[in-house]
Amino acid sequence: MPSTAQTFIQLMKHPVKSRMFLLAKLPAAFFSGVRIREVSEAKCAVTVPYKWFSQNPFRSTYFACLAMAAELSTGALAMIQVYKRTPAVSMLIVKMEASYFKKATGITTFTCADGMALKATVERAIATGEAQSLVTRSSGVNDQGESVAELLFTWSFKTKK
Repeated sequence: MPSTAQTFIQLMKHPVKSRMFLLAKLPAAFFSGVRIREVSEAKCAVTVPYKWFSQNPFRSTYFACLAMAAELSTGALAMIQVYKRTPAVSMLIVKMEASYFKKATGITTFTCADGMALKATVERAIATGEAQSLVTRSSGVNDQGESVAELLFTWSFKTKK
């Protein structure tokens, strides 16, 4: 029997179910073309294209669309760890920092490899019963492998009473 983490990963890898999740829970990301391309317990890669719905007036991808993709690369890893947990665990972003280096004019891929650190943080929140936080990093690159942006998200986890 697969673990709850593996069950959630299978849902995110399913082409229809993952899109339905985005449409229902993150409609702005869905319509912007944000898609999960790779997901495991350790790492997640998410893409966002430059297209009409995600553009800004400066002929590049709007920063908020880039931030959505970056947040999903960290948030999917966090959701893997809190999915159907007993006791239930809430998750919330409490801080975000962003650095943009280059215009995003094509597909930008954001990757976060903090899955194991997120797992340890959630387990610590459950063990202590106190809120725990972790800073996660999502790095965005273009099709040429050039760095477009780097975003840091501070996630807070707390068991629900």
